Amino acid sequence: MKPTRKQEIIQIAASLFKEKGYSAVSMRDIAQAMDMKAASLYNHISGKQEILATLIIEVAEQFTAEMNRITSETISPLQKIKKVIEIHIDITVTYSENIATLNNDWMHLEGEDLRRVVKMREAYEENFRSIIKQGISEGDIKPQHPEVILFSILSTLRTLYLWNEKRGKMDVNILKKDMVAVLINGIV
Repeated sequence: MKPTRKQEIIQIAASLFKEKGYSAVSMRDIAQAMDMKAASLYNHISGKQEILATLIIEVAEQFTAEMNRITSETISPLQKIKKVIEIHIDITVTYSENIATLNNDWMHLEGEDLRRVVKMREAYEENFRSIIKQGISEGDIKPQHPEVILFSILSTLRTLYLWNEKRGKMDVNILKKDMVAVLINGIV
């Protein structure tokens, strides 16, 4: 199915945001990349804020839904962490431009969109933290500080879109297998 003009605008803007950053991209830049007049963009979209919110909220909602699904499953904390890592990889590979915008430009959101994204992010991290703490208390995970574990895993996953692009986009199944192994078992 052919994307709508609005979807095309959002996709072009996502590429520009990823390349230059949200602040450096103007509606005129987006229009130029679309080979149309800037004023014509406003027939399809209200402005950069709408584009930014669309890109970020789309993936934030996916992360939230997947985390809620994983936390409700009756599996071990280690299995939940494995699934969280795999979901991050899937979403990152599928939506790398959205992930770039989420990671680099979320702070440019305004009003309710900003509050909503911050709330989703905090809930996501708290759910992940709870899984880690449960794993520690059950003896499945070494008794290391939960914040260090959370930071180590999330910082790796949040920058995956950059690394994967530089390396020529590895096969998603290899990424899942090897990243899960390294992030859960370490390298020794």
